[in-house]
Amino acid sequence: MPAPATAVPPLTGLGRLFAVVAWVEAFTWAGLLVGMYLEHVAGVTDLGVWLFGRLHGGAFVAYGVVALVVAVRYRWGLWRTLVALAAAVPPLTTILAEVWLRRTGHLTAPEARAEREPVAGAAPRG
Repeated sequence: MPAPATAVPPLTGLGRLFAVVAWVEAFTWAGLLVGMYLEHVAGVTDLGVWLFGRLHGGAFVAYGVVALVVAVRYRWGLWRTLVALAAAVPPLTTILAEVWLRRTGHLTAPEARAEREPVAGAAPRG
């Protein structure tokens, strides 16, 4: 018999902010890649690089700052923090980091996670 599926805890304030910034960073990365294609391969225009270069620069910095704030407040530890920060470098990888952190419950405040975890030796509710 398969093991019962565990529910993913809901995002809390900073976790939701991290998720939004991760998606924005990935979207601006994609826009910058399209802009670079249009400028350097198709030779059409440099407008995409001009616009998305600026947007992505801001999103990249915002993602780094938000990742560090969430890492400290949600007690991620060094490994999780480094993975989240490194995800900003390859294109679209912040989405993978966001999905991983969401599924493992690390975009939920530690207090909210503690409320959902059963206490050792306690009788099950219900």
